[in-house]
Amino acid sequence: MGDKTLKYARIIATGSALPERVVTNADLEKLVETSDEWIRTRTGIRERRVSNAEETTGELGYRAALQALERAGVKASDLDLIVVGTTTPDIIFPSTACLIQHRLGANGCAAFDVNAACSGFVYALGVADKFIRSGQTRKALVIGAETLTRMVDWNERETCVLFGDGAGAVVLEASDEPGILATCMHADGGYKDLLYNPVGVSAGFKDEPNHGVRINMSGREVFKVAVKTLDSLVGETLAAAGMHESDIDWLIPHQANLRIIEATAKRLKMSMDRVIVTVDKHANTSSGSVPLALDEAVCSGKVQRGQNLLLEAFGGGFTWASALLRY
Repeated sequence: MGDKTLKYARIIATGSALPERVVTNADLEKLVETSDEWIRTRTGIRERRVSNAEETTGELGYRAALQALERAGVKASDLDLIVVGTTTPDIIFPSTACLIQHRLGANGCAAFDVNAACSGFVYALGVADKFIRSGQTRKALVIGAETLTRMVDWNERETCVLFGDGAGAVVLEASDEPGILATCMHADGGYKDLLYNPVGVSAGFKDEPNHGVRINMSGREVFKVAVKTLDSLVGETLAAAGMHESDIDWLIPHQANLRIIEATAKRLKMSMDRVIVTVDKHANTSSGSVPLALDEAVCSGKVQRGQNLLLEAFGGGFTWASALLRY
């Protein structure tokens, strides 16, 4: 594990937040030419949460953070760092992390966003881990929060069925006990055209309703690259931690598609009984999916202290990332 004097970044509490509104596959049948069976068999999704005007990314992130801090027994003023993984910030600047920081009363600590699409939370976790292991940070708040339905074209059946809104958070602290054992992060911008949003500030902005914001995705091609990439990522992460497939107690993957999740579990020779699946209830919440799944696994009693968890995600960019940790 390198320098033995370095402390581990250990998760001491989790939290989550979801919009109130539930949109089922049956609801979508009234909007586009699709069916519950078509959606379920291809994605595993049954329903998703859709935010209202007040439920911004920052609002959901704040609620998840507040819950995590309360469970951790940590005051916001004790935080040294806040990192928010998101691709749907409230505004361009200040960062959503700064907005959440102020609402929490953590003013003064470092706070910034990380945009790695669906890998955002795992990227943010990797960044916070390095800050803690360097000795610069003792307590950190890491959030994954998204309101992707804001950019969904509800007339396009290939994409509108896939996404939902939500947020999850974890509180990390420096510890002598094992915590995060290894993190791996990668990206390849060469795949940009397979999954992207064409609208930005210095390019693509249009003076029209919704500014032309929409998600462009080549689903079949994304699926192929995701399965192949996550397969190699698993091996790399295990090697970095000096562990084997059999050492992993739980797989907590990005919740985008049940078929991709099943393919990753097969690579690990893991039964689906040891995989946390929330895609059926939440759909793809991008940066929110991994922390939401982690929080549900902890709250349900499935994940226990001392167990080894493999977190992994794949998103637009393409980006892919993992974290192997002892809970």
